[in-house]
Amino acid sequence: MERAGYRIIDANFNRAREALRVIEDYCRFTLNSAPLSGRAKEMRHKLSSAIARLNAEQLLASRDTPGDVGIGQTIESAIGRTDLKDSFTAACKRLPEALRVLAEILRSDEGRIADQMERLRYTGYSLEKDIALFADAQGRFSKVRLYVLISLNLPADVFALAGQCIAGGVDCLQLRAKDIDADRYFAVACEFVKMCKDAGVISIIDDRADIAIASGADGVHLGQNDLPIEQARKLQLLPLIFGKSTHSLAQLNAAIAELPTYVSLGPVFATPTKPDAKPVGLEYVRQALPVLTDTGVGHVAIGGINENNIDAVLRAGARTIAVSSAVAASPDPKAACKKLEEKIAAFFDKQ
Repeated sequence: MERAGYRIIDANFNRAREALRVIEDYCRFTLNSAPLSGRAKEMRHKLSSAIARLNAEQLLASRDTPGDVGIGQTIESAIGRTDLKDSFTAACKRLPEALRVLAEILRSDEGRIADQMERLRYTGYSLEKDIALFADAQGRFSKVRLYVLISLNLPADVFALAGQCIAGGVDCLQLRAKDIDADRYFAVACEFVKMCKDAGVISIIDDRADIAIASGADGVHLGQNDLPIEQARKLQLLPLIFGKSTHSLAQLNAAIAELPTYVSLGPVFATPTKPDAKPVGLEYVRQALPVLTDTGVGHVAIGGINENNIDAVLRAGARTIAVSSAVAASPDPKAACKKLEEKIAAFFDKQ
């Protein structure tokens, strides 16, 4: 191989490795996601192992930093970075470019290594997508503190309660209409989503990924027997928030592997919404939170939570609280939401 070829390989190996380090650290420190950070780290190691099969001395000997005519060249539009996301995006653009150059230069003399560069390039495309979608959903859901489930079937009742909750300051609303036909569910969902969007409230559809996507909802909440997140994720047209129900540590660990935006932990207490569901208690909340550490996955404590016991749930470590009958059964849902919001805010103000 010509010396110029080694110079190109050396420069693009360093460029790709540096890009992967930025991606890895973005996942690690911004998203707090060990799974995504681990995938970037694995790519970096595979890249280094592949290039290590070349003559390291020749690579280093070919390096001529003072004589590199590209040093110091800048493009005005490429200088700006307004936040960490911009740095991540730039790294994701540099990575496939560097890997493509490596594949092209290595093709004539090191075909097997060139093939590895191609495979890494396609792995990088998938990783970029997974990180970007996860980051978008995580960013939106991270602001949620009060999450209200609306378990009604009559459209007028759904819209009336949603309006009261929005006026009461709710952060997220979930539509759970299990006993109506799909066409009617879709029609209700469309109006429900519009109400939420107009108010800046996150909208979640229970169970039905198809209706969530078709209605333009922010996300879908899936139970243990619903469509797996991996399959639902393939259907999304825009980044969706994915929730997953869990009732035990085994289910929690399985859910984390699906990389949802958040998991629900419950039912914490007995709930009239699901009278047959056995409460898991505050202990499950306490056990679950350390498991969620460094996964980037959020959580919602759910099930039988009301004004009288919400403080205990917050003390157990929950940061997002989901309620249903505590608001729906109240003679004044707006006031009930405000009271719950005030309790959550007061608790965190003391932290």
